[in-house]
Amino acid sequence: MAEHSKQRVDADNNFLKTQTQALARNRITAESDSVAELRDANTAKLRQLRLAKEASDRMVALAAPPKKARKKPARI
Repeated sequence: MAEHSKQRVDADNNFLKTQTQALARNRITAESDSVAELRDANTAKLRQLRLAKEASDRMVALAAPPKKARKKPARI
């Protein structure tokens, strides 16, 4: 087995350190991206439900007969 020079060993160690940091950063980025995607999907679903409910409420309001205004009793 050939021994490597100190310079080669140092270079390999620095490379592995940099590679490990990059892998950790990529993992954290991927996790935060997945959380953001889930949040955006949930927000879109809730918005769709809210819009459907508002549309339903408008349809019910249009279908209901208008309420008659009560006259105030005359003061004597």
